[in-house]
Amino acid sequence: MLKIKQLFTWWHGQTFGTFLETVFFGKLVGVDSGGNKFYRNKKDKRWVVYKSETEATKINSDWYLWMHHTVNEIPISKKKYLWQKDHKENQTGTINSYKPNKISKKHNKKKYETWKK
Repeated sequence: MLKIKQLFTWWHGQTFGTFLETVFFGKLVGVDSGGNKFYRNKKDKRWVVYKSETEATKINSDWYLWMHHTVNEIPISKKKYLWQKDHKENQTGTINSYKPNKISKKHNKKKYETWKK
């Protein structure tokens, strides 16, 4: 059943318009490792329905290229190389965000001199 909040907001999943287009015109092309579903219609319009909240960084690079018509091949879900890490969404603003080590006083010096005194 379509939730009421989906009628008016896009950040809780697909909107009502996307829901209708997916039901009537969408052909499921694939699902990525995060559970996001990718669709295409006969005119080659491509879209994604996110499993949970809408966040563009949840799409890995292979699906991103397909979504933006850079490649036409549907991505495969397995890793291409042993050294590749699993895709993670943007971690900014979370506990897992990147925080550099504290800079020591030695490195805190100015690397230039001001010309006005």
